Amino acid sequence: MAKLISTKPYMLRAMHEWCVDNNLTPHLVVAVNSQTRVPMAYVKDGEIVLNIDYGATKDLHIDNHSIVFSARFSGVSQNIYVPMNAVRGIFARENGQGMFFELEQELEAQQEENPSSSDDLNPEDPSTKQNNKKPALRIVK
Repeated sequence: MAKLISTKPYMLRAMHEWCVDNNLTPHLVVAVNSQTRVPMAYVKDGEIVLNIDYGATKDLHIDNHSIVFSARFSGVSQNIYVPMNAVRGIFARENGQGMFFELEQELEAQQEENPSSSDDLNPEDPSTKQNNKKPALRIVK
């Protein structure tokens, strides 16, 4: 079977549209990495929160691979580039409703550090079934 496209960009666009339709302000939580282009002065603990409302951005474009736009920080226009794998979540500033995602790089690193063989798992043990499920996203209310 061919590798499926991630649902993350589709969910992100849907949450952004929901926020805009309800006159809420969509904010993006980004884990800053070497591919991310954001103003480093606003990064705290390796993350930055960006207002991605149409009124705060110029030329906002969300595709399956990245989020690109221009925004002003302390009056200076900056071009922002966020690869999809760096997006941690999206939420509405006014009520906190949104979605948060696991970082894809973290999942890959965990899999490399803790490789598990299916032979080691007991299919009759319900606790092993729960531990193998890794949610792709979480809803925050």
